Amino acid sequence: MIITVTLNAALDVTYRVPSLVPRATNRVLETVERPGGKGVNVARVLASLGHRTTVTGFAGGAAGRELRRGLAAVPHADLLTDALVPVAGRTRRTVAVAAEDTGDTTMFNEPGPAVSPAEWAAFQDVYRELLAGPDTAAVALCGSLPPGVPVGAYADLVREARSAGVPVLLDTSGEPLRRGLAARPDLIKPNAEELAGLTGFSEPARAALDARRRGARAVAVSLGAEGMLALPEDGGWRARPPAALRGNPTGAGDSAVAGLLSGLAEGLDWPQRLARAVALSAATVLAPAAGEFDRAAYAELLPKVAVTPFG
Repeated sequence: MIITVTLNAALDVTYRVPSLVPRATNRVLETVERPGGKGVNVARVLASLGHRTTVTGFAGGAAGRELRRGLAAVPHADLLTDALVPVAGRTRRTVAVAAEDTGDTTMFNEPGPAVSPAEWAAFQDVYRELLAGPDTAAVALCGSLPPGVPVGAYADLVREARSAGVPVLLDTSGEPLRRGLAARPDLIKPNAEELAGLTGFSEPARAALDARRRGARAVAVSLGAEGMLALPEDGGWRARPPAALRGNPTGAGDSAVAGLLSGLAEGLDWPQRLARAVALSAATVLAPAAGEFDRAAYAELLPKVAVTPFG
């Protein structure tokens, strides 16, 4: 079983429009709602890959209720366990406006609910109980922190996982990532911009080496259309998709995390993990709804991802 933690979960809303025209009325062709937030996206992909996954974090208000209903209705919902902790505040919504003429997507992200000290303590109790499960294979700590959650929260959660002997992946940015690194997560998965903000180095390989020195045992850097670079403790690997793809990139990084986690749980080597992560990410770009992945495209792309030694 894999645990995904989404402290700032969301109800994702995608508007598909012919074109996005500023300062004008835009006609919406289609509206899609689905449960979201980085760790929720990861869990949905993991379930599609056949992995039992438990989703935890916070949910509250009308959007939180819709999120939980959506989780119960996703494909392979029998593999998903809802362990979200109720809060008095309202779960945020994210709105993606996808323009058909350009293929571009514009995002609007609401702030998350204010989490009280008692609600944070309740989540920590649930988290410790999940870590202690006999079949827990890995945990992913994903996304931003809602108001009220300590900025060092991920560092504490990484330490809890390591104390329980559970491999932990950290996918966040800014100060929560900086502090989380000190707790020595097994893997971090930033994109190139997030990694540059952390280290001050714009060159991904140099930045990844610096993140390793700061505490990460392994670093996998998303490079957008150019694939992914991974620097584990022994060596390095570069993975590239067969071609640049046009589509909606929302959730592509989360699909990559699911690829890395599922590969870890299955005992795959790094080249196989990276190929899966890049193929899933590319198949997510091609999917019509934000955060989903095109299964046929994934099957076609997987053997075409080029993975080569780096460094």
